[in-house]
Amino acid sequence: MSATGLSVPPAPAAPARTATKVPGWAARRTLALVERNLMIYRRSITPLLAMLVEPIMYLLSVGIGVGVLVGAVPGVHVRYASYVAPAILATTAMNTAFNQTSFGVFIRIRLEQTYEAIVPTPLSVTDIALGEVISAVLNAVLTSIGFLVVLAVLGLIVSPGILVALPAAVLIGYAFAAGGLAVTTYLRDFSDFQLIQLVMLPMYLFATTFYPLSVYPGWLRPLIEILPLYQSIQLVREPALGTFTWSALVPVAYLVAFGTIALAIAARRMTRMLLH
Repeated sequence: MSATGLSVPPAPAAPARTATKVPGWAARRTLALVERNLMIYRRSITPLLAMLVEPIMYLLSVGIGVGVLVGAVPGVHVRYASYVAPAILATTAMNTAFNQTSFGVFIRIRLEQTYEAIVPTPLSVTDIALGEVISAVLNAVLTSIGFLVVLAVLGLIVSPGILVALPAAVLIGYAFAAGGLAVTTYLRDFSDFQLIQLVMLPMYLFATTFYPLSVYPGWLRPLIEILPLYQSIQLVREPALGTFTWSALVPVAYLVAFGTIALAIAARRMTRMLLH
């Protein structure tokens, strides 16, 4: 009621300011999340250095320590440490990427609720998923470079083909970063990470990391060959030992397909989690 006794209708409420969502995917939006992650990572290189501790210990204890007893690998004619090193390099890229999009993203979803603040921005959930994968791939390449430096210092490089490990780390990082992201969408609490270890550790031990496929009986070899880590090791080990064949296209196609399918699953499930 106004001073004149006439009713004055209330002013219409101002429309809420919401971010305009652009459908689909755009590199600029995805790179915004990558930049955000890099700004956080550059404050401390400790996590990346920590990712190098375990593979270096495996290299020294198994590759060099056990290698003294093994000698040259039959059929390959290189030191055991030089045979194991490319496989450990592949697992370094795998672990770096997978850990970032599994444990790291789980923390951001469940505890920090980082994505709750990002969702109202123009970034879509697909942008978020792809940005996390790209960030993990960059870290996988960085740890691979660090491990390559260690191999050079120890004199375990037998062929310039080891440089293929860097583009290979991109593919390995992509496949396992996307896989880790997809797995994370199914985790309920921290105890579920024990289930992940029930898969990752046996795969690490049996995917020909420390011995060739020929040691397995014939009926078991196809099961080993379908493991994503086996394909990753093949992609790095063969050129690292000086072998270049068209068969390298098999792990390339495998890792691209594996990562693409996993990323599609992750984006769909993250959309359901964050928007519904």
